[in-house]
Amino acid sequence: MRAAYQAILWILATFAFANQAHAETGYDLWLRYQPLDASTVQRVAPKLRYVVADGSRPTIRAALDELDRGLAGLIGSAPAHASAVRGEGGVVLATAGSPLLAGMKLPLAALGREGFLLRTTTIGGAKVTLIAANSDTGLLYGSFRLLKLLQLRAPIDALDVQDAPKLQLRVLDHWDNLDRYVERGYAGQSLWDWQKLPGYKDPRYTDYARANASIGINAVVPNNVNANADILTAPYLQKVKALAEVFRPYGIRIYLTARFSAPIEIGGLKTADPLDPAVRAWWKAKADEIYAVIPDFGGFLVKANSEGQPGPSDYKRSHADGANMLADALAPHGGVVMWRAFVYSEHNDADRHKQANDEFVPLDGKFRDNVLLQVKNGAIDFQPREPFHPLFGAMPKTPLMLEVQITKEYLGFATHLAYLGTMWEEVLESDTFRPRAGSTVAKVLETPVAPKALTGMAGVANIGTDVNWSGSQFDQANWYAYGRLAWDPDAKAEDIARDWARLTWSPDPAVVTPIVAMMLESREAVVNYMTPLGLGHVMATGHHYGPGPWVSDLARPEWNPTYYHRADADGIGFDRTPTGTNALGQYAPQVAKRWGDLKTVPDSLLLWFHHVPWDYRLRSGETLWNSLIAHYDTGIATVEGMQRRWAGLEGKVDARRWAEVRDFLAIQRQEAQWWRDASIAYWQSLSKRPLPAGHLAPPRPLSYYEAIRTPHAPGNGK
Repeated sequence: MRAAYQAILWILATFAFANQAHAETGYDLWLRYQPLDASTVQRVAPKLRYVVADGSRPTIRAALDELDRGLAGLIGSAPAHASAVRGEGGVVLATAGSPLLAGMKLPLAALGREGFLLRTTTIGGAKVTLIAANSDTGLLYGSFRLLKLLQLRAPIDALDVQDAPKLQLRVLDHWDNLDRYVERGYAGQSLWDWQKLPGYKDPRYTDYARANASIGINAVVPNNVNANADILTAPYLQKVKALAEVFRPYGIRIYLTARFSAPIEIGGLKTADPLDPAVRAWWKAKADEIYAVIPDFGGFLVKANSEGQPGPSDYKRSHADGANMLADALAPHGGVVMWRAFVYSEHNDADRHKQANDEFVPLDGKFRDNVLLQVKNGAIDFQPREPFHPLFGAMPKTPLMLEVQITKEYLGFATHLAYLGTMWEEVLESDTFRPRAGSTVAKVLETPVAPKALTGMAGVANIGTDVNWSGSQFDQANWYAYGRLAWDPDAKAEDIARDWARLTWSPDPAVVTPIVAMMLESREAVVNYMTPLGLGHVMATGHHYGPGPWVSDLARPEWNPTYYHRADADGIGFDRTPTGTNALGQYAPQVAKRWGDLKTVPDSLLLWFHHVPWDYRLRSGETLWNSLIAHYDTGIATVEGMQRRWAGLEGKVDARRWAEVRDFLAIQRQEAQWWRDASIAYWQSLSKRPLPAGHLAPPRPLSYYEAIRTPHAPGNGK
């Protein structure tokens, strides 16, 4: 009887464990550390019995904690910690200069401060797995890489891995306000509970830091670019200090968005003129105050003279004047200024595509050495597809860092599956032809403009308090892909997607293959049902949720979708050739020639640069009108294909996350239809052309779609 009772308890316990294992929330991201199969454990466990490292240093302690956590999950037991090599089967963490590396002649000098080496080698006659680096942060990155290899079931018997980041600053920008509202955030409230800081450091801050360190992110800006000057006051600096203390062991430095008018708002001055001695003195004193509280403070991010934000132009000063004032205040402490090049003004009626280039190119070489210009991937505003920004390659004397948007402001928010790795790869691989062919955007970012000059990349975070961090399971992939591409801008989106799928869902090829296929086709699907053939900025007002190509009544021309598509009875598209605004003239001649010629411009950018008749024939032989309609329907068909792929994975991934993705794909399918029908109804009202055979007419009149209101859509403000 007792044996039967114990058997029942064992069955119940097993059932409960199985249910728990299959009830994942997504909180663990790509650091799930799920148990390896028995044969793999048997193969790798003897090689990982103990770890040798100086655990008294905070970053090494973080590395050891991660190895303990990871190996306990993967092989069922955490390694023992040892002070010396104890025979075979050890993991050794050592920085350059350690007696453990004496005589080994490792190529550490070429790996820089953050690079690392993984090698199967012999120390003291014992075969060990060595993690070596020039810094503790390098050892942390190397520890994450070893755990990643194990998760991917890669062999570790003969390791010889060397890796180092190609960019120095790999920044995550949070558009979070102090009241915890996240601008363009679709994953809940801000992580940062300022009311409870500094007294309470939420354990989730540590998990956030772990996730960032695992993909090489080394800088965080916790507050919105539309800044509140209060973040620079003494009480808030104590709160920021508490975050910095959590981030520091993970190799992450904290930066702040500085409001340009802070000397007036919190300093009691009557001006913020960057050339005013009192203003310069105020910023110097403020920088000294910040570094006294946070000795490793990174510096300032600044949005100035854009969308109503204050800046140096208010005083008839240049962007260089403003940036250099802040740079001079930070320089004694080693701080940097990331000055955003996203500018457009109601006082400038030039093509919005041209404004940043017009304002910044004349300032090339006039910025301090500790200033980086932060340039969006395209000249407008994070559209589903944009040509690369003409500033890349146009300022050879000024460090430029790429800014991408991880949060999907214009790509369906959290519910639309859109893997952005392919978008960013498209931009990074674009050839600027400056100074010569092969000068891709990636090469512009990676190549210092002078010895020891700064390099970097920034991503606008999609992170919030939702249990899965990003609002949807698949949006985690964009956080992951950003980190991977910031580390190596030459990495391939497909390889990154495959790694993420294996780490996040399953190593089973039957799971990975359809998931990667979905990811690689997803962004193009969104482009097709939202902005095909080079259209852009046709989203509804304010929140940018849903279609609004008919909107034409907003106060400023460049706020209106009609400004961007310029559709009328004769045709559609924005003429940016020499017969129009000549925005093409801001690119290298080779680029301008290709994109400016209707015979060579890619169909994907056609309407971005050309106004063409509805009956214009593309190189395929199809008319523009027929091709436009076909793209909308192709987008919907792709989403339906993703739904079928996902349905085939039922039972192969955990039920909770599978059901969430299923439901989100259903929303995406419904909203893709909305986009298609509303857009076609509007274009047809102008073109007066019938739909091509086989394509259904919108089921409602245009007035129905124009009347749709979504006042409570996320991103619509408070």
